[in-house]
Amino acid sequence: MANLNDDNSPASSMTEKVNTNIITLTRFLTEEQAKHKEATGDFTLLCHALQFSFKSIAYYIRRSTLINLTGLAGSANITGDDQKKLDVISNDLFIEAMRSSGKCALLVSEEEENIIFFGKVPVPDAGVSVGTIFGIHKLPDDSKGTKEDILKPGSELLAAGFTMYGASAQLVITMKGGTVNGFTLDNGLGEFILSHPNMRLPSSRAIYSVNEGNSLYWAEEVKSYFNSLKEPQNDGKPYSARYIGSMVADAYRTLLYGGIFAYPADKKSPKGKLRILYECAPMAMVFENAGGQAVDSNMKRMLDIVPADIHDRSGIFMGSFDEVERVKTFHKA
Repeated sequence: MANLNDDNSPASSMTEKVNTNIITLTRFLTEEQAKHKEATGDFTLLCHALQFSFKSIAYYIRRSTLINLTGLAGSANITGDDQKKLDVISNDLFIEAMRSSGKCALLVSEEEENIIFFGKVPVPDAGVSVGTIFGIHKLPDDSKGTKEDILKPGSELLAAGFTMYGASAQLVITMKGGTVNGFTLDNGLGEFILSHPNMRLPSSRAIYSVNEGNSLYWAEEVKSYFNSLKEPQNDGKPYSARYIGSMVADAYRTLLYGGIFAYPADKKSPKGKLRILYECAPMAMVFENAGGQAVDSNMKRMLDIVPADIHDRSGIFMGSFDEVERVKTFHKA
């Protein structure tokens, strides 16, 4: 048996490089707050509450099969989707985290029919499934916390992002006019660590992500666009198709590698399938801040769309700047 204190032992001959300059989400938020003299710390405190809920959800997802949290919960959410047990628990965790933060005035979730009022300051919007998408609005000083306060275009978002759960949870966050930064949850440390600073989309990439099972119901310009991707391009190859079926997972891959993600409106869902307030708008902010674009099925900028109600829906095309420009040409034609 080798002596661990022996300079010639195998252990001593192996040098492990330890990164001591770790940027956690907590450190990142604190340093960002310090850059703004007018900052009150309210936004940072709210983000700490968000962070705790994401860590909790990630923990329960990792243990889900051990504690019988898989399968259906026997009810449906307001938008008609069957609720998974994890969806229900995640929703409850999220609500309590926001309530206890003392910095959340009202919350909108796809699992709740009505707005949840807390009576404090900012406003997050959340939807929980295989990932969590969130957007944060700041209420005006004279606001009394009403429904009208949340029916705003995405261009007024203070911050937005999403978390994707798996073997390790990934958190992407951006602030108005800022960069997009990705964090990975280190399960050993129990902290989100900055792993993808200043994320930028390539201007184009021959990858598309869409549910082609709905193609029978698409408008002709949508069919023409996706059919064009299956033809040989300038390099002699067609686009590659990548589709998981989770907006968070498909959007995260598109954000990393470029290309286009789409969920267009169709004959079955004339307004679209995804919710503007807590799915489309936050994702659009992330993609625009990373150098991409996001538009609805009428080719209008997604961040300019004002939802008619808290669960209002829309079609969406988002991804690399040039790829979205290509979508627009087919709709102009």
